[in-house]
Amino acid sequence: MAADHSGRARRRLSTEERREQLLSVGARLFSESPYDDVWIERVAEIAGVSRGLLYHYFPGKRDFFAAVVERESERMLRMTAAVPGIPVREQLTAGLDAYLGYVQAHAHGYRAFHRADATGDEAVRRVYRQALAAQERQILAALAADPEFGPAFGERTDVRLAVRGWLAFTTAVCLEWLRDPEPAREQVRDLCARALLGAITPS
Repeated sequence: MAADHSGRARRRLSTEERREQLLSVGARLFSESPYDDVWIERVAEIAGVSRGLLYHYFPGKRDFFAAVVERESERMLRMTAAVPGIPVREQLTAGLDAYLGYVQAHAHGYRAFHRADATGDEAVRRVYRQALAAQERQILAALAADPEFGPAFGERTDVRLAVRGWLAFTTAVCLEWLRDPEPAREQVRDLCARALLGAITPS
């Protein structure tokens, strides 16, 4: 074990714990600054590791930022995964509650995730777009499994377009909510739920 400045023993982080620490630092820095302004040396400095150790985990900045984006995508997909046999209207409320809880608890990661498309790096942008496509497929699959909508519903071009637009709408709402958390979470949840149901339900 290493010792901290007070002389107390400090537990050495496992490989997974160290990787998670680096990704957390990266999420904060990428959420606060444009991609080009984040220096890998700064990440290592904040994490208290050598630059060489950081490169041991991630070959370069592109790989590091892509890993931050993938980590946040996996979190969002886990939190909003559909529950078989539960109507979409019921799942939507629970799913949005979980999603908004994630946005609040992992604000840095959420902002960093949505900065990815603005980078000039096509590889990072590809990871981001794949993550959004996974969210879209998850929603369409939940609609297809609900008797109210049915399997053919998720194949319709207008429904796919509506879901894609709704994801962009929800992102914009959440980013604004992080800047000004004046509305209660329940109000934001209901706003987003109405937006999706209004977009896919015939008038």
